[in-house]
Amino acid sequence: MSTTIRIPTVLRKFTGGSATVEVSAGSVIDAITQLTSDHPALKSHLFAADGSLRSFVNLYVDDEDVRHRDGTATGLKGGEVLSIVPAVAGGV
Repeated sequence: MSTTIRIPTVLRKFTGGSATVEVSAGSVIDAITQLTSDHPALKSHLFAADGSLRSFVNLYVDDEDVRHRDGTATGLKGGEVLSIVPAVAGGV
């Protein structure tokens, strides 16, 4: 069974306009790695040069922040929705 990754609007230009991408992966990091393998232009937007996830990238599995679980090692069984939510800053 696959996991659906929700792509935020700002990153959809790197997935050919797709709002969602299906992957088969056993963990969050495997899913993100497969996503960036299939869509290489996304890699620099999600990962820092040292290979770590960028600090402004938030990941949620079925609406639960992975930081409150096992981080990027959080397991996936299939059927979940993994959301990529970039932090937004700014304002007045």
